[in-house]
Amino acid sequence: MRGQPHVLGIVLAGGEGKRLFPLTADRAKPAVPFGGNYRLIDFVLSNLVNAGLTQICVLTQYKSHSLDRHISTTWRLSSVLGQYITPVPAQQRLGPRWYTGSADAIYQSLNLVHDERPDHIVVFGADHVYRMDPAQMIRQHVESGAGVTVAGIRVPRAEAKAFGCIDADASGKITRFLEKPSEPPGTPDDPEVTFASMGNYVFRTETLLEALRQDSANPDSDHDMGGDIIPMLVERDQAAVYDFADNNVPGATDRDRGYWRDVGTLDAYYDAHMDLVSIHPVFNLYNQAWPIRTATPPLAPAKFVQGGTAQESIVGPGSIVSGLVSNSVISSDVLIEAGAQVQGSVLMPGVRIGRGAMVRGAILDKNVVVEPGAGIGVSLAADRERYTVSAGGIVVLGKGVRAD
Repeated sequence: MRGQPHVLGIVLAGGEGKRLFPLTADRAKPAVPFGGNYRLIDFVLSNLVNAGLTQICVLTQYKSHSLDRHISTTWRLSSVLGQYITPVPAQQRLGPRWYTGSADAIYQSLNLVHDERPDHIVVFGADHVYRMDPAQMIRQHVESGAGVTVAGIRVPRAEAKAFGCIDADASGKITRFLEKPSEPPGTPDDPEVTFASMGNYVFRTETLLEALRQDSANPDSDHDMGGDIIPMLVERDQAAVYDFADNNVPGATDRDRGYWRDVGTLDAYYDAHMDLVSIHPVFNLYNQAWPIRTATPPLAPAKFVQGGTAQESIVGPGSIVSGLVSNSVISSDVLIEAGAQVQGSVLMPGVRIGRGAMVRGAILDKNVVVEPGAGIGVSLAADRERYTVSAGGIVVLGKGVRAD
């Protein structure tokens, strides 16, 4: 829109996601399916597009084929209007090397910035589950005159040790940025709460370019956005915090307002799914005022036959349920035969559950087959000998595994 600042979106989608193995054995973390219908990257892209940001580069690296394909086939905008969402693989423009960190990923892709010539650059992560209107954060950033604005979410101090933590004064200026500190700082208005970084940033373009150039010349840097670039700008009094609690998303309920989850581990990924299925969900996928966008396969509606039922569950299109399902997320094209039970589990597309089988507290990746009468999650001791079992006791089967 004329008169508005020109903003380029950069989504960092190059991480390996080792802690989500085996779900990331064959795909990039942002491409991992989520919520029965989506991939993780759909959440950040939906937030950006819903806010009117329609020039977005997605920087990819590891095992990116399914991610690239999903973006290219799903996220098609209007080229007539100059809109695009494009995957950008590591191009090795600065020599025969991969990205060494998130800051290096942007530094090696500065041709995108030079081509677009934006006033501001939004840099968001690709693998969190949340709703946010980035336009509100951008507005605060522009009005404040800060070089960078960091989105912060309020978490109890006892839980903040796992995050990058923000110490800010009453005006919102960041005075310290601490990576996983043993003593997290409180917020100006509540000493028992800490601002944890969400990994979402808005930069003035010239500020980011200067910081990236200096960082690239520092042999002691890890070339990481949160670990190196933000602390550098904090030292120069150029950084401000945006309180995620101030973000008002249309259609949000009292229960899911301010929801944000880092699904970096198998247990966190599982717990985020369980947040979806209650009558009044902790995170509401059905908010059409701020939709999570994706492409859906050409499948018939879900069908329940032979007494099949699903209680407090999501069931995707093309699925046929003859067994009993409870507290679970069932993706598209899943078959659950008569006598089978699925309890507290996440089933990805193409899963087959045989007659009389039991699946309890499990994550089954695409095209997993559970043979008739087999049990998953019934005996964790037996499961540990054959499959991945998370620290929280969730049994995880990778793509195409056949369980008997």
